[in-house]
Amino acid sequence: MHISDSKLSQVVDRFEQIEARMGATTDSDEIVQLGKDYAELKPVVEGVRKLQDVRSEMEELELMLDDPEMGPIAKPELQTLKESLPDIEHNVALLLLPKDRDDNASIVLEIRAGTGGDEAAIFAGDLFRMYSRYASLQGWKVEIENYSEADMGGYKEIIASVSGAGVFGMMKFESGVHRVQRVPVTETQGRIHTSAATVAVLPEPEDIDINFSMNDVRVDTMRASGAGGQHVNKTDSAVRMTHEPSGIVVVCDAKSQHQNRANAERILKMRLYDAERERLDAERSGERKAQLGSGDRSERIRTYNYPQGRVTDHRIGLTLYNLDKIVAGDALNEVIDALIAEDQADRLAQMAESL
Repeated sequence: MHISDSKLSQVVDRFEQIEARMGATTDSDEIVQLGKDYAELKPVVEGVRKLQDVRSEMEELELMLDDPEMGPIAKPELQTLKESLPDIEHNVALLLLPKDRDDNASIVLEIRAGTGGDEAAIFAGDLFRMYSRYASLQGWKVEIENYSEADMGGYKEIIASVSGAGVFGMMKFESGVHRVQRVPVTETQGRIHTSAATVAVLPEPEDIDINFSMNDVRVDTMRASGAGGQHVNKTDSAVRMTHEPSGIVVVCDAKSQHQNRANAERILKMRLYDAERERLDAERSGERKAQLGSGDRSERIRTYNYPQGRVTDHRIGLTLYNLDKIVAGDALNEVIDALIAEDQADRLAQMAESL
């Protein structure tokens, strides 16, 4: 992909303007924003300057080709640069892709058992352990906010916060319906069942820009419903918040009512923010061929087939035959990296059309 020199110069000029402004302003809020812009643009500008240097060097070498003495030296050097140029331009194009404003955000991960009864709840538990292991490998922190255990194991529902650098950018394509095909532990005749669980990934941006007021929220307290212990069913520590205009309900039932209130309000805001993201994605859906991040919670996105040991992501037609490692979380990166690459390729194609 050829990126015009004028486009590259615009990026460098913008970066230099930010640098100059950082040294001139005394406004604390502006300094914070400029710092964020600087950090985001710095790797982009480093790539752009590398591309500019290569193009400039190629021009100089081309001028030397007709020189009897320098030509034989310049020709192989020029050929080497020509061979490396496409990869450099591709990397710069990736850096220039518009960023999702929430990619660096932490998330709330919600997993709910779907069709399949006890087996669906067991599968929901498997998914949570898969994501917990993957998060651990990335150096992220996982904290359970609320859960409802099933009688045969697993969860009817589990909600957890996952915090760290770039969590949403890595996890955002996991939202949707996950389907499992296997012989459940509850099956006595060895028959393969199909069950499902839904996954929702909600970003937690630093500044949630939504029309939110606690005047629209009904707050109820209740007794915790955990697995047992001295605090369970003895104090009204659990908090339920209901956003009456939207009907969205959040429950947090850790030991501290104060912490539950804070967490419930935070998650409620995130769900409202996610609903707005989903609405905007739906409006834009006709503009994109690949709807990887459409936010459609009803879309079947992946199948885990245990008898054949395979995992298939239906959105990109990816099939891998290392199910055990993927479900364990150790090889989930193979799926997530493929989804990110497909999304980048789709957006690069759109960028090429506009250049």
